[in-house]
Amino acid sequence: MNKKISDKNKKDWEDFLNNREKTFNKDSLKKKNLGSADKDKQDWENFLNSKDKIPNKDFIKKKKIKHEKIKKIDLHGYTIGEANNTIDHFVQKCFSENVTKIIVITGKGLRSKNVENPYLSKDLSILKYSVPEFIENNKDLTNLIIEITDARIEDGGSGAFYIYLKNKSKFK
Repeated sequence: MNKKISDKNKKDWEDFLNNREKTFNKDSLKKKNLGSADKDKQDWENFLNSKDKIPNKDFIKKKKIKHEKIKKIDLHGYTIGEANNTIDHFVQKCFSENVTKIIVITGKGLRSKNVENPYLSKDLSILKYSVPEFIENNKDLTNLIIEITDARIEDGGSGAFYIYLKNKSKFK
């Protein structure tokens, strides 16, 4: 039994097929998105199972410095005059050698002999205070220095400080 298809039925059939293709395309897109979610899940599991460490951002930032040349000087036992003269020569020598950071150890002044002399100030004559003040008042040295900061505990803490020097090749 062959029945003739009406124009209306033909149109309905074509509409159905068109809608089905649109629905199929949406479903296939959903399946593709699920595929990327599966990939993300797999990447996450690989990351968790990996024995590689997460890179430290602070360390990466420090890597931008091509080389950090550090020198250290210990001023324990020096008089104020000796310490100032020594630090003046040492900073200029380090600058000429392209040193980038100087660790200056002055001590905390706990065993200073100035306590015995009532005419000397306990604070101002201790190297911890007088050496940075000498540097700040010496224009030749301040022209070579970027900054002076307190030292970290492993480098001497409150009994030391850092001097960061300018780059000799960029110095004018």
